Amino acid sequence: MSTGSSDKKTVRVTIFGLSLPIVTDDDPAAVERLAASLDRLLHEIAARLPSQEPTRIALLACLHLADRLQSLERDLNQLKQRVDQKSQQFSLLLEQALESRSPGGKD
Repeated sequence: MSTGSSDKKTVRVTIFGLSLPIVTDDDPAAVERLAASLDRLLHEIAARLPSQEPTRIALLACLHLADRLQSLERDLNQLKQRVDQKSQQFSLLLEQALESRSPGGKD
């Protein structure tokens, strides 16, 4: 949900029984999908811990989402490192290939 655009829309979503107006300049359907996903997560947690209060359920959902984010960030960093390594390898191979084809290089 970005800001700065004058093309804002209000989307009404229901999350864990609470109806909320969300102002967004993103696709309203995308906001609705995010809200539905969060609603499902909260209900899954509540089903496992039926005696917990809503605030605690919300905090557990936040913790779960933070863990997922951290895991995805770690995976992304590992992927970036692998791409950097492969780029360096390909760059070296390209340099070697170009040197071997140049007039002063080995043929």
